[in-house]
Amino acid sequence: VQLVESGGGLVQPGGSLTLSCVASGFTFSDYHMRWYRQVPGKERELVATIASTGSGTNYADSVKGRFTISRDNARNTVYLQMNSLKPDDTAVYYCYAQAWGNVYWGRGTQVTVSS
Repeated sequence: VQLVESGGGLVQPGGSLTLSCVASGFTFSDYHMRWYRQVPGKERELVATIASTGSGTNYADSVKGRFTISRDNARNTVYLQMNSLKPDDTAVYYCYAQAWGNVYWGRGTQVTVSS
């Protein structure tokens, strides 16, 4: 089982990034997916969730209106489109999969928002 995130990097405030998470080793379309983020010394924060079918999404208040989660079950991939980025969005972003008591985490991708 693997979740591999990509797309992180350094971006200026107000800029955009799209994160991707490619899944393997399990039936992706059965799993609800989430993006979390974590800053050193702080708890991991839930950013966005999407149902297995893609029909339902939820967002943290801090990113609502700026971030969009989506998925492509044919490509076993979940995305996080991030717009209007702020320095407070700087964190390691993690992909998470959950179904029937099974939980999988990716290793994370660093996003740094700085001028």
